[in-house]
Order: sequence, then C-alpha cells, then structure tokens
Amino acid sequence: MAERTVLIGSTHGLHARPAKLFTKAAAAAGTPVTLQKGDGKAVNAASILGVIALGINHGDSVTLATDGDNAETVLDELAALLLTDHDA
Repeated sequence: MAERTVLIGSTHGLHARPAKLFTKAAAAAGTPVTLQKGDGKAVNAASILGVIALGINHGDSVTLATDGDNAETVLDELAALLLTDHDA
C-alpha cells in the first residue's frame, strides 16, 4: 500500500467546494483511496460526506493511501489538490 502525508493548503480547510473537487478526483482515480486525519478513522476519499465529516482545517496533516499499479501517480494528483489553496 502506498501512502502520502500532506498538509491542507486551502485557507478555510476542506469545506464543500475543495472537498467536492478532491472527492471527484478520488472517484475518478480507478482505485480505492482512503483519507485519514491524524490518528483518526480512515474514510473513503471518494465520499464527500466522509471527507467533510473529518473536519479538516487549513494546515492539518492528512494521510492518503491506495494500492495498485498507478498508486504513486494517483497520490501525486490527489496530494496536489490538497496542497492547493482553493480559497485564493
């Protein structure tokens, strides 16, 4: 399993708009991806309700995880979305 830890770049955290962009990309990845905040529960990264329920704020550290042949590419793309300030 490949993992990547990133800091949230959006000024107001992972609220509805950036969460929608992220979950759409996770759903399109073609492989199951999980998102975990700190030591908390991992949720399906393609679930907007699961992602928003984590209460992720600006600067929080989250961990992405996935399997598959293209795992590193998937994590690169999703990490870039999380690092971007979608509130700018």
